[in-house]
Amino acid sequence: MAALVIVGGASLIGFGMRDDSGGAGGGVLPRSLTFGDDPSPKASPTPTGPSPEELAARQRAKRVKALDAALKKLDATSPEFSVAVLDKKTGQRYSYRGSEKYDTASIVKVQVLACALLQAQDAGRKLSAGELALAKPMIRLSDNNATTSLFTRLGKVPAVSKCNKRLGLKQTAVNSAWGLTRTTVDDQVKLLSELVDTKGPLDAGSRKEAFNLMNTVDDTQDWGVPAVAEPGETTTVKNGWDTRSADGGLWAVNTVGRVTSDDDVDVSVAVLSHNNQSMDGGITLVEKVAKLTRQHLKY
Repeated sequence: MAALVIVGGASLIGFGMRDDSGGAGGGVLPRSLTFGDDPSPKASPTPTGPSPEELAARQRAKRVKALDAALKKLDATSPEFSVAVLDKKTGQRYSYRGSEKYDTASIVKVQVLACALLQAQDAGRKLSAGELALAKPMIRLSDNNATTSLFTRLGKVPAVSKCNKRLGLKQTAVNSAWGLTRTTVDDQVKLLSELVDTKGPLDAGSRKEAFNLMNTVDDTQDWGVPAVAEPGETTTVKNGWDTRSADGGLWAVNTVGRVTSDDDVDVSVAVLSHNNQSMDGGITLVEKVAKLTRQHLKY
C-alpha cells in the first residue's frame, strides 16, 4: 500500500509541478492530496428542501394550471362563461375571466337584499315587516314584482350604487332595469364574502338574515352552486336567468353562492354565462364549471 501511495503521489507531482529550475512550476496539489494538512474529512452543509409553504404553493400552482386547461377546453365548445372562487379559510382566490362583465339577471337580488339590510342598520333597526315581506319572495322565489317594489323603496339606482360602494363592488354598474345590471364574477365573490365577514359592513343580525334567506330558496331554484356540495355540507345560493330578444332569444344563466362545513370548507363561488341556447343548457353549463373548480382546487 505504501508503494502504491508513493507511486501515485509521484505521478501526480510529476504531472502537476516542475522543479525550481523549470519555467512552468508553481502548480499546487489539491488540499485533499497534500501530506501536510489535516486529512480528516470536513462536514458537508446539511441539505435543506423546500418549506411546507413552498410545497403547498407549488401544489396550488399545479392545480390552478390544470383548472385553467380544463376550463379552456370547455370554453372551446360552450357558450361564454366566467367563474371565480374565494376560499375564506385559506384566503386563496381563483378567477377565470374575472373582470369580464355580464348581465346579472336575478342574482342582482342579493345586492338589493344587502342594501336593504344596510339601510335598516343605518336606521338602527332590523328589516321592517314590509321589507321582509318583499325580501323573502325576492330571494326564495326570485319574485320580480317584490324586487321592483324593494328596489324602488330603497331609492333605486343611486341607493343601490351607494350600497355597492360600501360593499367594495368596483366592477358592478346598477341599471334602472335592475336585471340588466352589469357585474363580474370577481365582484360577486366579493359580495358573497361581505355577507359573512365579521369585520365587514353588515352586522351579525344582517349576516344571519342573509344566510337564512339564501339557505332556504325554493326547491325548484336549488341548482347551480349547491351542485358541488358534498353530503353534510351547507349551501346558500341565488340564481339568475333571463332571455331577451336583443340577444336573439339566447339565455343568460348565472349562479352565486357558498359551500360550507363545520371543519374544512368555507368557499364562495360565482359562475356567470350568456348566449346559452336554453335555460336548461345554461344550468348544465354553470354547474359543470362549478364542479370543475372543486375537482381541481380540492376545496
